[in-house]
Amino acid sequence: MIKQRTQRLVLPTLAFTGIVVSLMQTLVVPLIHTLPDLLHTSTSTASWVVTSTLLAAAIVTPVAGRLGDMFGKRRMILISMGLLVTGSVVCALSSSVAPVLIGRVLQGAATGVIPLGISILRDELPRERVASAISVMSATMGVGGAVGMPLAAWTAQNYSWHVLFWTAAGLGAVAAVALAVVLPESSVRSPGRFDYFGAVGLAVGLVALLMPLTKGAQWGWTSPLTLGLFAASVVVFAVWGAVELRTAEPLVDLRTSASPTVLLTNVASILAGFAMYATSLTVPQLLQSPVETGYGLGQTMVVAGLCMAPAGVVMMLLSPVSARITGRYGPRVTLMVGTAVITAGYLIGAFAMSAIWQIALVSTVIGAGIGISYAAMPALIMSAVPLHETGAANGLNSLMRSVGTSFAAAVMTVVLTNMTKPFGPAEVPTHAAFVTTFLIGAGAALLALLVAYFIPRRVPAPVAVGADTDAGELTPARV
Repeated sequence: MIKQRTQRLVLPTLAFTGIVVSLMQTLVVPLIHTLPDLLHTSTSTASWVVTSTLLAAAIVTPVAGRLGDMFGKRRMILISMGLLVTGSVVCALSSSVAPVLIGRVLQGAATGVIPLGISILRDELPRERVASAISVMSATMGVGGAVGMPLAAWTAQNYSWHVLFWTAAGLGAVAAVALAVVLPESSVRSPGRFDYFGAVGLAVGLVALLMPLTKGAQWGWTSPLTLGLFAASVVVFAVWGAVELRTAEPLVDLRTSASPTVLLTNVASILAGFAMYATSLTVPQLLQSPVETGYGLGQTMVVAGLCMAPAGVVMMLLSPVSARITGRYGPRVTLMVGTAVITAGYLIGAFAMSAIWQIALVSTVIGAGIGISYAAMPALIMSAVPLHETGAANGLNSLMRSVGTSFAAAVMTVVLTNMTKPFGPAEVPTHAAFVTTFLIGAGAALLALLVAYFIPRRVPAPVAVGADTDAGELTPARV
Protein backbone atom coordinates (compact mmCIF):
# COMPACT_ATOMS: atom_id res chain seq x y z
CA MET A 1 0.00 0.00 0.00
CA ILE A 2 1.04 3.64 -0.49
CA LYS A 3 2.60 5.27 2.55
CA GLN A 4 0.28 7.58 4.41
CA ARG A 5 2.48 10.67 3.95
CA THR A 6 2.36 10.44 0.14
CA GLN A 7 -1.06 8.87 -0.23
CA ARG A 8 -2.90 12.18 -0.47
CA LEU A 9 -0.63 13.40 -3.27
CA VAL A 10 -1.02 10.39 -5.53
CA LEU A 11 -4.52 11.14 -6.84
CA PRO A 12 -3.96 14.89 -7.51
CA THR A 13 -0.69 14.08 -9.28
CA LEU A 14 -2.24 11.37 -11.46
CA ALA A 15 -5.28 13.57 -12.18
CA PHE A 16 -3.06 16.47 -13.27
CA THR A 17 -1.10 14.08 -15.48
CA GLY A 18 -4.32 12.75 -17.02
CA ILE A 19 -5.46 16.28 -17.88
CA VAL A 20 -2.07 17.07 -19.46
CA VAL A 21 -2.22 13.89 -21.56
CA SER A 22 -5.81 14.49 -22.71
CA LEU A 23 -4.87 18.07 -23.68
CA MET A 24 -2.90 16.60 -26.58
CA GLN A 25 -6.13 15.53 -28.31
CA THR A 26 -7.38 19.11 -28.78
CA LEU A 27 -4.05 20.95 -28.76
CA VAL A 28 -4.00 21.63 -32.50
CA VAL A 29 -7.76 21.98 -33.11
CA PRO A 30 -7.54 25.82 -33.27
CA LEU A 31 -4.82 25.48 -35.90
CA ILE A 32 -6.63 23.10 -38.26
CA HIS A 33 -7.47 25.70 -40.91
CA THR A 34 -4.02 27.34 -40.83
CA LEU A 35 -1.85 24.20 -40.60
CA PRO A 36 -1.29 23.91 -44.39
CA ASP A 37 0.25 27.40 -44.48
CA LEU A 38 2.14 26.98 -41.21
CA LEU A 39 3.69 23.68 -42.29
CA HIS A 40 4.02 24.49 -46.01
CA THR A 41 2.03 21.46 -47.09
CA SER A 42 -1.32 20.44 -48.56
CA THR A 43 -4.57 20.36 -46.61
CA SER A 44 -4.81 16.57 -46.86
CA THR A 45 -1.28 16.09 -45.52
CA ALA A 46 -1.77 18.64 -42.73
CA SER A 47 -4.86 16.76 -41.53
CA TRP A 48 -2.57 13.93 -40.45
CA VAL A 49 -1.35 16.18 -37.63
CA VAL A 50 -4.66 15.36 -35.93
CA THR A 51 -5.17 11.85 -37.28
CA SER A 52 -1.69 10.60 -36.35
CA THR A 53 -2.24 11.35 -32.66
CA LEU A 54 -5.55 9.50 -32.59
CA LEU A 55 -4.04 6.47 -34.32
CA ALA A 56 -1.01 6.40 -31.99
CA ALA A 57 -3.25 6.63 -28.93
CA ALA A 58 -5.46 3.78 -30.12
CA ILE A 59 -2.52 1.49 -30.89
CA VAL A 60 -0.31 2.20 -27.88
CA THR A 61 -2.92 2.31 -25.08
CA PRO A 62 -3.65 -1.45 -24.80
CA VAL A 63 0.04 -2.26 -25.37
CA ALA A 64 1.10 0.12 -22.58
CA GLY A 65 -1.48 -1.49 -20.30
CA ARG A 66 -0.05 -4.97 -20.86
CA LEU A 67 3.55 -3.76 -20.45
CA GLY A 68 2.48 -2.04 -17.23
CA ASP A 69 1.05 -5.29 -15.90
CA MET A 70 4.31 -7.06 -16.77
CA PHE A 71 7.07 -4.56 -15.96
CA GLY A 72 5.46 -2.02 -13.65
CA LYS A 73 2.76 0.59 -14.17
CA ARG A 74 4.81 3.44 -12.67
CA ARG A 75 7.66 2.68 -15.05
CA MET A 76 5.36 2.72 -18.07
CA ILE A 77 3.73 5.98 -16.96
CA LEU A 78 7.11 7.69 -16.67
CA ILE A 79 8.18 6.34 -20.07
CA SER A 80 4.90 7.61 -21.55
CA MET A 81 5.45 11.09 -20.11
CA GLY A 82 8.95 11.05 -21.52
CA LEU A 83 7.46 10.38 -24.97
CA LEU A 84 5.00 13.25 -24.51
CA VAL A 85 7.71 15.73 -23.56
CA THR A 86 9.97 14.56 -26.39
CA GLY A 87 7.16 14.79 -28.94
CA SER A 88 6.20 18.27 -27.75
CA VAL A 89 9.78 19.54 -28.05
CA VAL A 90 10.11 18.03 -31.53
CA CYS A 91 6.95 19.88 -32.64
CA ALA A 92 8.05 23.12 -30.96
CA LEU A 93 11.36 23.09 -32.84
CA SER A 94 9.83 22.21 -36.22
CA SER A 95 8.36 24.20 -39.07
CA SER A 96 7.70 21.40 -41.56
CA VAL A 97 5.14 18.63 -41.59
CA ALA A 98 7.33 15.51 -41.23
CA PRO A 99 8.87 16.24 -37.79
CA VAL A 100 5.55 17.61 -36.53
CA LEU A 101 3.88 14.33 -37.46
CA ILE A 102 6.59 12.42 -35.57
CA GLY A 103 6.09 14.64 -32.55
CA ARG A 104 2.32 14.24 -32.64
CA VAL A 105 2.67 10.45 -32.78
CA LEU A 106 4.87 10.58 -29.66
CA GLN A 107 2.29 12.78 -27.92
CA GLY A 108 -0.48 10.32 -28.76
CA ALA A 109 1.61 7.43 -27.44
CA ALA A 110 1.30 8.91 -23.94
CA THR A 111 -2.48 8.33 -23.80
CA GLY A 112 -1.96 5.02 -21.99
CA VAL A 113 -1.14 7.02 -18.84
CA ILE A 114 -4.82 7.37 -17.93
CA PRO A 115 -5.81 3.66 -17.81
CA LEU A 116 -2.45 2.86 -16.17
CA GLY A 117 -3.15 5.47 -13.52
CA ILE A 118 -6.59 4.01 -12.90
CA SER A 119 -5.03 0.59 -12.43
CA ILE A 120 -2.47 1.92 -9.92
CA LEU A 121 -5.25 3.53 -7.90
CA ARG A 122 -7.12 0.23 -7.87
CA ASP A 123 -3.98 -1.71 -6.92
CA GLU A 124 -2.64 0.52 -4.17
CA LEU A 125 -5.21 2.81 -2.56
CA PRO A 126 -7.22 1.76 0.50
CA ARG A 127 -10.46 0.17 -0.62
CA GLU A 128 -12.63 2.96 0.80
CA ARG A 129 -10.93 5.49 -1.51
CA VAL A 130 -10.83 3.47 -4.73
CA ALA A 131 -14.26 4.36 -6.15
CA SER A 132 -13.91 8.14 -5.74
CA ALA A 133 -10.31 8.09 -6.98
CA ILE A 134 -11.23 6.17 -10.13
CA SER A 135 -14.08 8.63 -10.78
CA VAL A 136 -11.72 11.59 -10.62
CA MET A 137 -9.10 9.92 -12.83
CA SER A 138 -11.70 8.85 -15.39
CA ALA A 139 -13.03 12.41 -15.59
CA THR A 140 -9.64 13.69 -16.73
CA MET A 141 -10.22 12.04 -20.14
CA GLY A 142 -12.84 14.67 -20.94
CA VAL A 143 -11.61 17.53 -18.76
CA GLY A 144 -8.34 18.04 -20.58
CA GLY A 145 -10.00 18.16 -23.98
CA ALA A 146 -12.77 20.54 -22.91
CA VAL A 147 -10.57 22.94 -20.96
CA GLY A 148 -7.70 22.70 -23.41
CA MET A 149 -9.61 23.95 -26.44
CA PRO A 150 -10.15 27.57 -25.28
CA LEU A 151 -6.64 27.74 -23.84
CA ALA A 152 -5.15 26.45 -27.08
CA ALA A 153 -7.31 28.84 -29.12
CA TRP A 154 -6.27 31.82 -27.01
CA THR A 155 -2.59 30.89 -27.19
CA ALA A 156 -2.67 30.32 -30.95
CA GLN A 157 -4.51 33.60 -31.47
CA ASN A 158 -2.08 35.72 -29.43
CA TYR A 159 1.26 33.95 -29.78
CA SER A 160 3.26 31.79 -32.16
CA TRP A 161 1.85 28.30 -32.66
CA HIS A 162 5.14 26.92 -31.34
CA VAL A 163 4.16 28.24 -27.91
CA LEU A 164 1.43 25.59 -27.76
CA PHE A 165 4.01 22.82 -27.93
CA TRP A 166 6.46 24.50 -25.56
CA THR A 167 3.59 24.79 -23.09
CA ALA A 168 2.77 21.11 -23.58
CA ALA A 169 6.41 20.17 -23.02
CA GLY A 170 6.55 22.24 -19.84
CA LEU A 171 3.35 20.76 -18.43
CA GLY A 172 4.54 17.26 -19.31
CA ALA A 173 7.88 17.82 -17.59
CA VAL A 174 6.19 19.13 -14.43
CA ALA A 175 3.89 16.10 -14.38
CA ALA A 176 6.80 13.69 -14.93
CA VAL A 177 8.82 15.16 -12.05
CA ALA A 178 5.81 15.07 -9.75
CA LEU A 179 5.12 11.45 -10.68
CA ALA A 180 8.75 10.45 -10.09
CA VAL A 181 8.61 11.97 -6.60
CA VAL A 182 5.12 10.93 -5.49
CA LEU A 183 4.05 7.81 -7.36
CA PRO A 184 5.06 4.42 -5.95
CA GLU A 185 5.41 1.33 -8.09
CA SER A 186 2.36 -0.91 -8.06
CA SER A 187 2.88 -4.11 -6.13
CA VAL A 188 0.73 -6.06 -8.60
CA ARG A 189 2.60 -7.64 -11.51
CA SER A 190 1.82 -10.21 -14.17
CA PRO A 191 5.24 -11.49 -15.29
CA GLY A 192 5.52 -13.42 -18.51
CA ARG A 193 6.41 -13.13 -22.18
CA PHE A 194 5.21 -10.16 -24.20
CA ASP A 195 2.87 -11.08 -27.04
CA TYR A 196 4.65 -9.45 -29.99
CA PHE A 197 2.34 -11.00 -32.58
CA GLY A 198 -0.66 -9.74 -30.64
CA ALA A 199 0.76 -6.21 -30.52
CA VAL A 200 1.66 -6.10 -34.21
CA GLY A 201 -1.62 -7.69 -35.27
CA LEU A 202 -3.64 -5.27 -33.16
CA ALA A 203 -1.70 -2.31 -34.55
CA VAL A 204 -2.18 -3.39 -38.17
CA GLY A 205 -5.88 -4.12 -37.65
CA LEU A 206 -6.49 -0.79 -35.92
CA VAL A 207 -4.68 1.21 -38.59
CA ALA A 208 -6.68 -0.59 -41.30
CA LEU A 209 -9.92 0.21 -39.44
CA LEU A 210 -9.31 3.73 -38.16
CA MET A 211 -7.59 5.21 -41.21
CA PRO A 212 -10.63 4.85 -43.51
CA LEU A 213 -12.89 5.97 -40.67
CA THR A 214 -10.99 9.22 -40.23
CA LYS A 215 -10.10 9.77 -43.90
CA GLY A 216 -13.06 8.19 -45.68
CA ALA A 217 -14.79 11.51 -46.33
CA GLN A 218 -11.65 12.77 -48.04
CA TRP A 219 -10.82 9.59 -49.95
CA GLY A 220 -14.42 8.73 -50.82
CA TRP A 221 -16.41 6.12 -48.89
CA THR A 222 -16.67 3.84 -51.91
CA SER A 223 -13.11 4.31 -53.15
CA PRO A 224 -10.95 1.17 -53.56
CA LEU A 225 -8.56 2.42 -50.84
CA THR A 226 -11.32 2.91 -48.26
CA LEU A 227 -13.10 -0.37 -49.00
CA GLY A 228 -9.81 -2.24 -49.23
CA LEU A 229 -8.67 -1.06 -45.81
CA PHE A 230 -12.01 -1.97 -44.23
CA ALA A 231 -11.77 -5.45 -45.78
CA ALA A 232 -8.17 -5.78 -44.61
CA SER A 233 -9.15 -4.88 -41.05
CA VAL A 234 -11.76 -7.64 -41.01
CA VAL A 235 -9.25 -10.22 -42.24
CA VAL A 236 -6.48 -9.07 -39.89
CA PHE A 237 -8.74 -9.07 -36.81
CA ALA A 238 -10.10 -12.51 -37.70
CA VAL A 239 -6.59 -13.98 -37.92
CA TRP A 240 -5.44 -12.01 -34.87
CA GLY A 241 -8.36 -13.26 -32.77
CA ALA A 242 -7.80 -16.87 -33.77
CA VAL A 243 -4.12 -16.68 -32.83
CA GLU A 244 -4.77 -14.80 -29.57
CA LEU A 245 -7.16 -17.55 -28.44
CA ARG A 246 -4.33 -20.05 -28.85
CA THR A 247 -1.68 -17.92 -27.16
CA ALA A 248 -0.77 -18.79 -23.57
CA GLU A 249 -0.12 -15.17 -22.55
CA PRO A 250 -2.05 -13.00 -25.03
CA LEU A 251 -1.90 -9.22 -25.24
CA VAL A 252 -5.70 -9.21 -24.94
CA ASP A 253 -7.38 -12.06 -23.10
CA LEU A 254 -10.31 -12.53 -25.45
CA ARG A 255 -11.99 -15.05 -23.17
CA THR A 256 -12.09 -12.54 -20.32
CA SER A 257 -13.07 -9.80 -22.78
CA ALA A 258 -15.98 -11.96 -23.96
CA SER A 259 -17.51 -12.14 -20.49
CA PRO A 260 -20.87 -10.32 -20.44
CA THR A 261 -19.74 -7.54 -18.11
CA VAL A 262 -16.53 -6.72 -19.99
CA LEU A 263 -18.03 -7.15 -23.46
CA LEU A 264 -21.12 -5.03 -22.82
CA THR A 265 -19.12 -2.36 -20.99
CA ASN A 266 -16.76 -2.10 -23.96
CA VAL A 267 -19.70 -1.83 -26.37
CA ALA A 268 -21.18 0.93 -24.20
CA SER A 269 -17.74 2.59 -24.18
CA ILE A 270 -17.71 2.76 -27.98
CA LEU A 271 -21.11 4.45 -27.93
CA ALA A 272 -20.13 6.83 -25.12
CA GLY A 273 -16.93 7.76 -26.96
CA PHE A 274 -19.07 8.48 -30.00
CA ALA A 275 -21.37 10.71 -27.95
CA MET A 276 -18.45 12.59 -26.40
CA TYR A 277 -16.70 13.41 -29.66
CA ALA A 278 -19.89 14.23 -31.54
CA THR A 279 -20.43 17.39 -29.49
CA SER A 280 -16.75 18.36 -29.87
CA LEU A 281 -17.19 18.36 -33.66
CA THR A 282 -20.66 19.87 -33.91
CA VAL A 283 -20.78 22.63 -31.29
CA PRO A 284 -17.72 24.64 -32.47
CA GLN A 285 -18.96 24.63 -36.07
CA LEU A 286 -22.41 25.80 -35.00
CA LEU A 287 -20.98 28.58 -32.85
CA GLN A 288 -18.64 29.77 -35.62
CA SER A 289 -21.18 29.63 -38.46
CA PRO A 290 -21.98 33.10 -39.89
CA VAL A 291 -24.93 34.93 -38.33
CA GLU A 292 -26.20 35.61 -41.85
CA THR A 293 -27.16 31.95 -42.22
CA GLY A 294 -30.05 32.57 -39.80
CA TYR A 295 -28.89 29.98 -37.27
CA GLY A 296 -25.12 30.49 -36.93
CA LEU A 297 -23.82 32.47 -33.97
CA GLY A 298 -20.76 34.03 -35.60
CA GLN A 299 -18.36 33.47 -32.72
CA THR A 300 -14.58 33.11 -32.71
CA MET A 301 -12.76 29.87 -31.91
CA VAL A 302 -11.85 31.26 -28.48
CA VAL A 303 -15.50 31.94 -27.62
CA ALA A 304 -16.49 28.53 -28.98
CA GLY A 305 -13.90 26.92 -26.74
CA LEU A 306 -15.06 28.91 -23.72
CA CYS A 307 -18.61 27.68 -24.31
CA MET A 308 -17.33 24.11 -24.02
CA ALA A 309 -15.00 24.71 -21.07
CA PRO A 310 -17.75 24.44 -18.39
CA ALA A 311 -18.33 20.86 -19.54
CA GLY A 312 -14.81 19.95 -18.45
CA VAL A 313 -15.25 21.62 -15.07
CA VAL A 314 -18.55 19.83 -14.51
CA MET A 315 -16.94 16.48 -15.34
CA MET A 316 -14.46 16.94 -12.52
CA LEU A 317 -16.97 18.36 -10.03
CA LEU A 318 -19.36 15.45 -10.58
CA SER A 319 -16.75 12.76 -9.97
CA PRO A 320 -17.62 12.53 -6.23
CA VAL A 321 -21.31 12.27 -7.17
CA SER A 322 -20.51 9.47 -9.57
CA ALA A 323 -18.53 7.69 -6.85
CA ARG A 324 -21.46 7.95 -4.42
CA ILE A 325 -23.89 6.54 -6.99
CA THR A 326 -21.46 3.68 -7.62
CA GLY A 327 -20.99 3.05 -3.91
CA ARG A 328 -24.73 2.90 -3.29
CA TYR A 329 -26.11 1.30 -6.46
CA GLY A 330 -23.08 -0.04 -8.32
CA PRO A 331 -21.26 1.12 -11.51
CA ARG A 332 -23.90 -0.40 -13.80
CA VAL A 333 -26.51 2.06 -12.50
CA THR A 334 -23.96 4.87 -12.66
CA LEU A 335 -23.35 4.14 -16.33
CA MET A 336 -27.09 4.13 -17.00
CA VAL A 337 -27.53 7.48 -15.24
CA GLY A 338 -24.65 9.00 -17.19
CA THR A 339 -25.90 7.85 -20.58
CA ALA A 340 -29.42 9.07 -19.73
CA VAL A 341 -28.01 12.54 -18.96
CA ILE A 342 -26.09 12.55 -22.27
CA THR A 343 -29.27 11.62 -24.13
CA ALA A 344 -31.16 14.45 -22.46
CA GLY A 345 -28.40 16.93 -23.33
CA TYR A 346 -28.47 16.07 -27.01
CA LEU A 347 -32.26 16.18 -27.18
CA ILE A 348 -32.21 19.65 -25.60
CA GLY A 349 -29.62 20.71 -28.16
CA ALA A 350 -31.78 19.57 -31.07
CA PHE A 351 -34.39 22.14 -30.09
CA ALA A 352 -32.35 24.85 -28.32
CA MET A 353 -29.43 26.14 -30.37
CA SER A 354 -30.30 29.75 -31.09
CA ALA A 355 -28.24 31.45 -28.37
CA ILE A 356 -24.77 31.09 -26.90
CA TRP A 357 -26.10 30.34 -23.42
CA GLN A 358 -28.23 27.52 -24.82
CA ILE A 359 -25.24 25.91 -26.50
CA ALA A 360 -23.17 26.31 -23.34
CA LEU A 361 -25.96 24.67 -21.33
CA VAL A 362 -26.25 21.77 -23.78
CA SER A 363 -22.49 21.24 -23.77
CA THR A 364 -22.44 21.29 -19.96
CA VAL A 365 -25.27 18.76 -19.63
CA ILE A 366 -23.60 16.44 -22.11
CA GLY A 367 -20.29 16.90 -20.29
CA ALA A 368 -21.95 15.99 -17.00
CA GLY A 369 -23.25 12.77 -18.50
CA ILE A 370 -19.86 11.95 -20.01
CA GLY A 371 -18.15 12.48 -16.66
CA ILE A 372 -20.58 10.19 -14.86
CA SER A 373 -20.39 7.52 -17.57
CA TYR A 374 -16.62 7.52 -17.89
CA ALA A 375 -16.22 7.11 -14.14
CA ALA A 376 -18.35 3.95 -14.18
CA MET A 377 -16.56 2.11 -16.98
CA PRO A 378 -13.24 1.30 -15.24
CA ALA A 379 -15.14 0.17 -12.15
CA LEU A 380 -17.19 -2.24 -14.25
CA ILE A 381 -14.12 -3.55 -16.06
CA MET A 382 -12.08 -4.02 -12.90
CA SER A 383 -14.94 -5.78 -11.14
CA ALA A 384 -14.78 -8.51 -13.77
CA VAL A 385 -11.05 -9.10 -14.44
CA PRO A 386 -8.27 -10.55 -12.27
CA LEU A 387 -6.18 -8.01 -10.38
CA HIS A 388 -3.05 -8.71 -12.43
CA GLU A 389 -4.84 -7.91 -15.73
CA THR A 390 -6.23 -4.47 -14.81
CA GLY A 391 -3.71 -2.50 -16.89
CA ALA A 392 -4.41 -4.40 -20.11
CA ALA A 393 -8.17 -4.46 -19.47
CA ASN A 394 -8.36 -0.72 -18.84
CA GLY A 395 -6.19 -0.10 -21.88
CA LEU A 396 -8.59 -2.08 -24.04
CA ASN A 397 -11.53 -0.17 -22.60
CA SER A 398 -9.83 3.14 -23.44
CA LEU A 399 -9.23 1.79 -26.94
CA MET A 400 -12.97 1.16 -27.32
CA ARG A 401 -13.66 4.81 -26.53
CA SER A 402 -11.08 5.83 -29.14
CA VAL A 403 -12.87 3.65 -31.70
CA GLY A 404 -16.09 5.43 -30.76
CA THR A 405 -14.55 8.86 -31.31
CA SER A 406 -13.28 7.76 -34.71
CA PHE A 407 -16.76 6.58 -35.70
CA ALA A 408 -18.15 9.93 -34.50
CA ALA A 409 -15.64 11.83 -36.62
CA ALA A 410 -16.65 9.81 -39.68
CA VAL A 411 -20.42 10.04 -39.18
CA MET A 412 -20.52 13.73 -38.22
CA THR A 413 -18.24 14.66 -41.10
CA VAL A 414 -20.56 12.89 -43.53
CA VAL A 415 -23.60 14.73 -42.15
CA LEU A 416 -22.01 18.18 -41.98
CA THR A 417 -20.42 17.96 -45.43
CA ASN A 418 -23.41 16.50 -47.27
CA MET A 419 -26.25 18.54 -45.74
CA THR A 420 -25.03 21.96 -46.91
CA LYS A 421 -26.20 25.09 -48.66
CA PRO A 422 -24.34 27.77 -50.65
CA PHE A 423 -23.03 30.74 -48.69
CA GLY A 424 -21.09 33.08 -50.90
CA PRO A 425 -18.30 31.11 -52.58
CA ALA A 426 -18.43 28.36 -49.94
CA GLU A 427 -20.80 25.67 -48.68
CA VAL A 428 -21.94 25.68 -45.04
CA PRO A 429 -23.88 23.04 -43.04
CA THR A 430 -27.62 23.63 -42.92
CA HIS A 431 -29.69 24.01 -39.76
CA ALA A 432 -31.09 20.53 -40.42
CA ALA A 433 -27.54 19.17 -40.45
CA PHE A 434 -26.89 20.39 -36.92
CA VAL A 435 -30.24 19.07 -35.72
CA THR A 436 -29.38 15.71 -37.29
CA THR A 437 -26.01 15.55 -35.52
CA PHE A 438 -27.68 16.21 -32.17
CA LEU A 439 -30.27 13.51 -32.81
CA ILE A 440 -27.54 11.03 -33.82
CA GLY A 441 -25.67 11.84 -30.61
CA ALA A 442 -28.85 11.26 -28.61
CA GLY A 443 -29.38 7.96 -30.40
CA ALA A 444 -25.84 6.77 -29.60
CA ALA A 445 -26.25 7.67 -25.93
CA LEU A 446 -29.67 6.03 -25.75
CA LEU A 447 -28.24 2.86 -27.28
CA ALA A 448 -25.44 2.96 -24.69
CA LEU A 449 -28.11 3.18 -21.98
CA LEU A 450 -29.82 0.11 -23.42
CA VAL A 451 -26.55 -1.83 -23.53
CA ALA A 452 -25.76 -0.82 -19.94
CA TYR A 453 -29.14 -2.13 -18.81
CA PHE A 454 -28.15 -5.64 -19.90
CA ILE A 455 -24.82 -5.65 -18.03
CA PRO A 456 -25.14 -8.34 -15.34
CA ARG A 457 -26.12 -7.03 -11.94
CA ARG A 458 -23.75 -9.39 -10.16
CA VAL A 459 -20.31 -10.36 -11.44
CA PRO A 460 -17.12 -11.78 -9.96
CA ALA A 461 -15.25 -8.84 -8.44
CA PRO A 462 -11.62 -9.16 -7.39
CA VAL A 463 -11.49 -5.90 -5.42
CA ALA A 464 -14.06 -3.59 -6.93
CA VAL A 465 -16.02 -3.22 -3.76
CA GLY A 466 -13.09 -3.58 -1.47
CA ALA A 467 -13.19 -7.29 -0.72
CA ASP A 468 -10.01 -8.54 0.90
CA THR A 469 -8.88 -10.98 -1.73
CA ASP A 470 -5.67 -12.12 -3.29
CA ALA A 471 -4.94 -11.26 -6.89
CA GLY A 472 -6.20 -14.56 -8.16
CA GLU A 473 -9.28 -14.95 -5.98
CA LEU A 474 -12.68 -13.68 -6.99
CA THR A 475 -15.64 -12.90 -4.81
CA PRO A 476 -19.15 -11.95 -5.91
CA ALA A 477 -20.14 -8.32 -5.60
CA ARG A 478 -23.19 -6.30 -6.54
CA VAL A 479 -22.54 -3.96 -9.42
